[in-house]
Parts: sequence; structure tokens; C-alpha cells
Amino acid sequence: MNDGQVNILIVDDKPDNLLLYKHFLETIDCNIITVRSGNEALNLMRRCEFALVLLDVLISEIDGFEIAEQMWASERTKGIPIIFITANNIDQGVVFKEFEVGAIDYLLKPIKPVILRSKVKVFLDLYRQKKLLESQAELLESKVSELLELKEVNCHLESISSLDGLTGIPNRRTYDQFIGMSWKNALREQQPLSLIMADIDNFKLYNDNYGHIQGDDCLILVAKSLVSCTKRPSDMVARYGGEEFIALLPNTDKKGALLVAERMRNSIEKLAIKHDQSQVAHCVTISLGVAEIIPQPFDLLADFIKIADNALYAAKREGRNIVHMGTNCQLKSKNLILPRIPRSFRKIIEGVWLAKRGQVKNLLSQLLGA
Repeated sequence: MNDGQVNILIVDDKPDNLLLYKHFLETIDCNIITVRSGNEALNLMRRCEFALVLLDVLISEIDGFEIAEQMWASERTKGIPIIFITANNIDQGVVFKEFEVGAIDYLLKPIKPVILRSKVKVFLDLYRQKKLLESQAELLESKVSELLELKEVNCHLESISSLDGLTGIPNRRTYDQFIGMSWKNALREQQPLSLIMADIDNFKLYNDNYGHIQGDDCLILVAKSLVSCTKRPSDMVARYGGEEFIALLPNTDKKGALLVAERMRNSIEKLAIKHDQSQVAHCVTISLGVAEIIPQPFDLLADFIKIADNALYAAKREGRNIVHMGTNCQLKSKNLILPRIPRSFRKIIEGVWLAKRGQVKNLLSQLLGA
């Protein structure tokens, strides 16, 4: 058999017929295989691929009908088209029987070369179209697989870019995006927003004493424990940097934030991670600063974060391993000028402030200075 050519199988027990059929089809671009027995034909079809089988009905050993039945009973050969070659005096009952066992077409003897070539060309065209569709389907499947793999890689890269490489919790970049969105939601819905900043006490001394590998293990344990202290999907615990962590709690008031912060402090203490160099306890502890706000149009997110940061440093000054609640005096002090402005004018200023904060600041400075 020639590689790259379409194969046709002709089955007839008479050598003269085989030579004649082969001669009729010699102008067609295909590889013609001839066999003289049904068993040989079936064995060959199980090993090789054929586009078409020309099958004489009346052959010895196994007749054409039985060969066709065995072909259509096998997954390997049941899709191969068959053209039966029958005697000219065949009755209609025999013709119908051929189609019952899967014959696609039939020819009556004596064979006319033009009709034989015409029928064979039709089946070869169908075969080539089928192979083209299969090739395109395989190519499409391959492209889909590549796209799915690419999507999986992109998801993995996106996950890597949003998570801290050491602890596996959200990183500073993800936190920055989340707090900006949460601030806008709290401002729009006038709901409380709470922030908890936590810092491992005397962590530099821990690293110096136990080494950075054990220090990394400590950070991982602390991160997992802090995350376990939040209960809602909307809450986020992120690594803020170094040994600092931050928790953002949407729709959470001061009371709820203090409860979560204290739960965090207790959870780290219960880990009982040995820390001989600690100036607070014999195990690893954390200090926490808490801030809570229902943001108003004139409030700044940076000021809110600063309140939590100042509360954290206050907790450290007060002895560490404690929770300190920050106050919003810093934010309120910036709004003391508002009561002097008429209510109607204040509403106008607040609306413009959201769109052009810088220009409004300049306008207020000019009004107050006049």
C-alpha cells in the first residue's frame, strides 16, 4: 500500500474480475487492493483503513452478505462504505437484503466502466471530506485545549499576582484594591467600615534568634490563624508587609471589630510559638490597632488608615499583646468648618467635592480667607 493514498478494497474470488475492475479504476487517484476470499478481506480491513469496499455477492467460502454483516458488527469496520457487485438477473428481495446489512450502493453485472468510476469517485470524495472534517475537528479540539491551558495558566498567574508568595493570603496589592472598593461602598450605603492592623511583637528578635527559615514558618502560622478568625466571605486578611498584617471588615461597627481583633490576639497566643527573646511573653504575640468609620464625602481613606496605624503604635507603647481602639478625632477636626456654612450651600459643595476635590479645597480656602 502506498503511503498518503486512499485505499480501496475489491473482493472477488475470480482473478479475471479483479484484473478487470482494477483496470477500470486505474485512472482514479487511489490505491487499489484486491483479495480473493472473505476471511482475507476481513483480516485486511482490521489492520488497514479503507475508503470503500467493492464486494462481490457470490464468492465462495463466505458470501458477500456474511462479510458485510461481520463488517458492520465491528467498531473498526462498520463505517466502511460497501458497493455490492451482483448478477444482472438478481431479484428485488436480494437487493433489499443487501441494504439491510449495510450496503451503501450496488452495481449489476456486466459492469460498465463509466458507472463504476462515477460511483467510486463519489465515495472517495465523501471519504476525503470526512477526513478533512476529522482533521479540522482535531485541530479545533487542539486549539480549545490550548486555550483552556492558557486560561488555566492565566488564572494561576492572576492568583500568584494577588497572593503573598510566602503566606498564601492576599498581598498588599490586592488589599489596596479591596479597601478602595469597600470605602466607596461604605460611603454610598452609609455603613460602617472597620480596619485592624496587626504586628508581630519583637519579630526582629525572633528572626535573629531562630533564623529566617523558622521566621518564615512563624509568619505562615500567624497568617493562617488570623484568617481563621474572620467568618464572612466579605472580610479580608492580607499581609501588609514584613511582619504586619491587616484585616478589612466591611459592614462592621466598633464593637464587632474589637471582638474580631481580640479573637485574633488570643488565637496567636494559643499557637504557643516559642519566643525566648520576646520582651512581652515566652511565646509569639501580636499587637493590634483598630479603626472604625462611616465615611462621609469629606473624609479621606488615607486618614482612616492612619487612624488604624496610630492605634497599632499606641498598642505597642502600652506594652504590646493588646488591642487598642483608634478615634476619629483626626477626621472630625477637618470637618469643623462645615457647620458655619449654610446647609443648602454645604449640599452643593459636597456634590462638587466628590467630582473635583482639589478645586473645592481651593474654593473653600478662598471663601474662608475672604
